[in-house]
Amino acid sequence: MSLQVLWSLVVVRPAGALNALALFFALAGAWLWLMTRLREQRGQARVLAQGQLEELGEESGADERAQRINRFFYRFGGCCLGMALILSWGSTHL
Repeated sequence: MSLQVLWSLVVVRPAGALNALALFFALAGAWLWLMTRLREQRGQARVLAQGQLEELGEESGADERAQRINRFFYRFGGCCLGMALILSWGSTHL
């Protein structure tokens, strides 16, 4: 498809284009949340499998880094979902 055809779709149906963008943001945010949760569960399972519950206090630096990264991804995913909601709401008022 050429850019002219894509642009004509946006001009003809702006609500549809906004909904498509909202869908993209919603999928990206949901994927981030799910993968971050899966990452947390795998980390907890790895710690339990290795039997290092007593040594968790010694590895608090690495654990703190992982928690910070997970919080960042949860926030970024939440922002994506919020943006999807705003775009979807905005497309209904066009």
